[in-house]
Amino acid sequence: MNHPTPGGAGSPERVPLYGEDFAADPHAVYDRLRTYGACAPVELAPGIGATLVTSYRMALRVLHDPETFSKDPRVWQHTVPQDSEILPMMAWRPNALFNDGEVHTRLRRALTDSVALIEPYDLRQLVHQASDELIQNFGERGQVDLISEYCRVLPLIIFNGLFGLPPSSSARLVTAMARMFDSESDEAAKGIQELQDYIVEAVTTKQGAPGNDFTTWLLDHPEGLTAEEVVWQLLLSLSAGHEPVTNLIGNALARMLSDSRYYRTISSGSLTSQHAITEVLWEDPPMANYSAHYPLRDVDLDGTWVRAGTPVLISYAAANTDPTGRRGGPRSDAGAHLSFAAGPHACPMQQPGLLIAVTAIDRLTNWLCDIRLSVPYEQLVWRPGPFQRALAALPASFTPISPDQKGSTPWNASPSSSIPVA
Repeated sequence: MNHPTPGGAGSPERVPLYGEDFAADPHAVYDRLRTYGACAPVELAPGIGATLVTSYRMALRVLHDPETFSKDPRVWQHTVPQDSEILPMMAWRPNALFNDGEVHTRLRRALTDSVALIEPYDLRQLVHQASDELIQNFGERGQVDLISEYCRVLPLIIFNGLFGLPPSSSARLVTAMARMFDSESDEAAKGIQELQDYIVEAVTTKQGAPGNDFTTWLLDHPEGLTAEEVVWQLLLSLSAGHEPVTNLIGNALARMLSDSRYYRTISSGSLTSQHAITEVLWEDPPMANYSAHYPLRDVDLDGTWVRAGTPVLISYAAANTDPTGRRGGPRSDAGAHLSFAAGPHACPMQQPGLLIAVTAIDRLTNWLCDIRLSVPYEQLVWRPGPFQRALAALPASFTPISPDQKGSTPWNASPSSSIPVA
């Protein structure tokens, strides 16, 4: 079979995965991409091309084939301008995500073994406490932007606790991440440095005062990670956990607060937060396109010829849906969704992440039982970018609550307390 040379004469036009049009209706773009077959040519940023896998079965092939596909981007990233907005998500780092072979196996084992030590009960208590503290900040107002005041902040408080640091340290982490989201490059760079300083200090602290926490588990793991290696694995855990969990909570809340199937009535039951999360993971994954791989040799992907060392990304959002139907139609395969990837680099934080999301949503909607969107769902604005499916804001309103009202409130509840449900 003759294939056009990638990027050369006869190559198909690349479809951009950035800009407001893609953010507003990515599924229309995925429908267009499916006309290319299992893979499609895309642009991640102006002038930066990649191959996007849109087929479920092809996605599994790539995700499960480390003999053909490397996760190390250094063969490619030197071709990208150093100030490109996609490099923070794709540039090489000495962590489990961007390495192969024995290096990956060693770092991955330390991560997965440490994640396995997270007790679900303790994690749930941590989420309850963080949720209550955040709700106290806006509960008396009767209105809130759930993204900036709840979804984006809550995972950071959770990670601060998992890392074994006191609650007072979470403010540093929240500030650093807020700067990283700033549109000014100087502020973003300052946020990155503040985040690195926070992690380095966490590791240094735990070297001198170990505890029953994620940082100590990594430091004490039999694989013998150095302090620097632990720093990089904590940075990976935080960056790979914060954005997906934030988006998962936000996307699920947007669905719940705009869909009558989730309203409780006397005569009928209701769908739960778990239903909303499952629908989001299938139809609007919090990380829509990621899992960058780099072929070790030129490879034919079901008729698409991909040159060695060029990025191949997985579209979880496109692969999760039926290639012959639209959103809400039959699933693309009888298997599981791919929102946490699959294969040797599948997300090790899947179960803790789901527990955080479900618990955070339930805590919020039980305290604020009449919370509702302040604008129609169709008017919500999505953040542009090739990787995430994330709301820019999620304005909501509710009946105000106060610390002096009768009964249990976020101000007087213990983390383990049950919340009366009307």
